[in-house]
Amino acid sequence: MADYRRFRQAGGYYFFTLTLADRGSCLLVDEISRLRQAYRTVAIRWPFETLAICVLPDHLHAVWRLPEGDSDFSTRWAQIKALFSRGLAARERSDSKVRHREKGIWQRRFWEHCIRDADDLQRHIDYVHINPVKHGLVARVMEWPYSSFHRYVQHGELPADWATSGLLLPQDFGE
Repeated sequence: MADYRRFRQAGGYYFFTLTLADRGSCLLVDEISRLRQAYRTVAIRWPFETLAICVLPDHLHAVWRLPEGDSDFSTRWAQIKALFSRGLAARERSDSKVRHREKGIWQRRFWEHCIRDADDLQRHIDYVHINPVKHGLVARVMEWPYSSFHRYVQHGELPADWATSGLLLPQDFGE
């Protein structure tokens, strides 16, 4: 069995990618209210700050800041995934997923990256926001409804036409 080691920085900034087991699914947007409720519930019990988030049909990206002295992002994501999955029908599952009492909705693991500095933070926030365009879901970032991009526009931090001028193209953002 693989021994996964995650770099943890108490009070740190992190970029995450979580993916459904079925990469062709639209479950996250079809059940966006369920996902939002799970996310809010966990954020109350285990606080964290969401700097950026974008929910796509089969995966999501988020940038978080954890509280000082706290580096436990794994519990938070496990709880979000569990609360979201509760009440949904199980999907086709491997024997391993059955043994672990998993419904087969999520990929077991997730990707995380500890943000190194202010430039790295900005690159990852931009990546989160440009992702629906990168995946061909919309032509303009503003058209995707499940993104913190709208909060940035509302607070005057980004223009509504951000990344449409040709200065920022989807290929400029790496995972």
